[in-house]
This record gives sequence, structure tokens and C-alpha cells, in this order.
Amino acid sequence: MPEDARSRVLRVASFVGTRASDPERGPQVRLNLEEARARLLVDGELAWVQGPRRQELATVVVDDSIRRGDCGLRDVAGVTMSEVVHVTKPDLDSHTRRGLFA
Repeated sequence: MPEDARSRVLRVASFVGTRASDPERGPQVRLNLEEARARLLVDGELAWVQGPRRQELATVVVDDSIRRGDCGLRDVAGVTMSEVVHVTKPDLDSHTRRGLFA
């Protein structure tokens, strides 16, 4: 059975940690267009970045300089270079017993 493209892991190829004085900061994930489309993500929306230690919402930036199978991260805690992460579209429509964002 072929692997679902949305469940493929991505290797962290670049990581930027910003400082409080930087004009642009906050969690961000950079993907090429093919990887973004496979995950039904578009530029500017939020995505879950699930690393080995935690998960965090990050803004998607479509960047074709990123190679297929890789991603670039900014200000995503608990992830380092060369680790693998899952990037998925959050399901904001389904309700669970614990609440909307569980």
C-alpha cells in the first residue's frame, strides 16, 4: 500500500531562532509547493509541526528553494537540524469530547 503523502516525514534542513528585537519572528514552517499541496496547505495558513518532543502551530510559507522532503523552521521549540517532523493541516472542524483544539 503506498504511503499517504500527508503522513510523510520531512527533514529539518534549516532552522532559525529569532531574538526579541527581530522584526519578523514567531513559529514558521517553509515547504516547497509540492510538499505543501500534498498536505493541502497554502501559503499563510497554520499547520501543526510535530517533532520528537512536542508539537506547535506554525505559519506556512511556500518556498520553492526548499528541496522536496525537507522543511525550514523558524522559532519552533523542541526541534533541531536533521531531525524529522510531521507537518499536517489542523482539523479545526471536528469536535472532540475534550474540546475544539484537543
